[in-house]
Amino acid sequence: MDAKISNVLDVPNKLYIDGQWRNASDGQTFEVLNPATGDALADVASGTLEDGNDALDAAERSMRRWSRESPRHRSEVLRRAFELTLQNREQLARLITRENGKALPDSLAEITYAAEFFRWFSEEAVRNIGQVSRGPASGARIVVQHNPIGVGLLVTPWNYPAAMGTRKIAPALAAGCSVIIKPASETPLTMLALMPILEKAGVPAGVVNVLPTARPQELVDSLLHDMRVRILSFTGSTEVGRKLMRGAADNVVKSAMELGGNAPFVVFEDADVDAAVEGALIAKLRNLGEACTAANRFYIHECVYDAFANKLAARMSKMTVGNGLDPGVEIGSLVNEKTLNKVSELVADALSRNARLLTGGQRSAGPGFFFPPSVLVDVPSDARCMNEEIFGPVAPLCKFKDVDEVIRLCNATQYGLAAYIYTNDMSKGLAVSEELQFGMIGLNRGLLSDPAAPFGGVKQSGIGREGAHEGMMEFMETQYISASW
Repeated sequence: MDAKISNVLDVPNKLYIDGQWRNASDGQTFEVLNPATGDALADVASGTLEDGNDALDAAERSMRRWSRESPRHRSEVLRRAFELTLQNREQLARLITRENGKALPDSLAEITYAAEFFRWFSEEAVRNIGQVSRGPASGARIVVQHNPIGVGLLVTPWNYPAAMGTRKIAPALAAGCSVIIKPASETPLTMLALMPILEKAGVPAGVVNVLPTARPQELVDSLLHDMRVRILSFTGSTEVGRKLMRGAADNVVKSAMELGGNAPFVVFEDADVDAAVEGALIAKLRNLGEACTAANRFYIHECVYDAFANKLAARMSKMTVGNGLDPGVEIGSLVNEKTLNKVSELVADALSRNARLLTGGQRSAGPGFFFPPSVLVDVPSDARCMNEEIFGPVAPLCKFKDVDEVIRLCNATQYGLAAYIYTNDMSKGLAVSEELQFGMIGLNRGLLSDPAAPFGGVKQSGIGREGAHEGMMEFMETQYISASW
């Protein structure tokens, strides 16, 4: 049966295996909550090892047929998925807000972003281009082609329950792979709600399988140790990513990892302060700051420090916090109590080290996991919030004096996902960008993510890239045929 969520959308609450909705093999379920109210949304089937094996059987069977479909056919299926996702944008967005807590405008933006991956990879599906050359010494023809890698295991997070799934599903399907998705237990309903859309778009049974579970470590480890899984695509924390890579090593499973971040936001003395504040609001508060690309630590040149801090605090203090479905709400609920507790602890730690609070800083008494947009100034470099992902609407600021100093501060982290720079001197901006050890730089922009761009980090922020042409190639393997004719 389906769980009807407050008359918003009929959402399946079962496992989706081989095109069929089914209960877990042991009948177990887990509860999904609305973080803004604490109310239960649904009881969802909790996948078992037996269910995982069934999903692998289905994925293996279906992939042979799917991989032999023409690139144009796969392209048209993905294009239909794009159109159907947008047709259901409002319903899907309201579901995201109910199970994730983010404000409805953020959820609507996520569905648009999620759909774009279907459109982008519908266009990339027809661009799997190989080459033919001739060996200089042997004279043999060197034929190079790219084949689908095999069954993919996709592990997605709760912060973007639609987009982090489509960013993996779309390139896999474009490449000709079948997949098993393990969505986050906090937000499985959105991914389940996308399955009827994919069915209607023409995705064959077994090509996409969804296994929600309350036992993720056990299930994912079991799947990784089955020889039929040939790629693991994971988005989540660096800590969990390390563990998954160890499991993947046993069968030498290719690992594509999009992991944690600690993004610096740098404002130079020649920057347009008003533009920098607008960019900071996007980079910090998009998705409540619950994003690996979120601006995490702000380095502001001493000449514009006070102006930037006061303008940012003034803007953030006026934002409306509340249930994400209520009209006019800009800042919704954090996803759970664990996240709320961590954000509160990071603010308390900074204040204990003589940082000052310009706005916000006090958690809500509940119900719901609300924390207001907050600005901290004079934050020391050893404060936890300067070294750990905040994953909440808190902006810690500190001053810098010169370029070399701020480059050193930015790079003093194990992470290397995203960084932001504001300056009116493009030459300086580009030169500093090249010195920063990050996979993505926002130069006078607070928004980085784009399906047409290679998304990913360096150091302990990940391996591989999502989006762009590279995203499809992650699901391909290069084959060389030596031939004479």
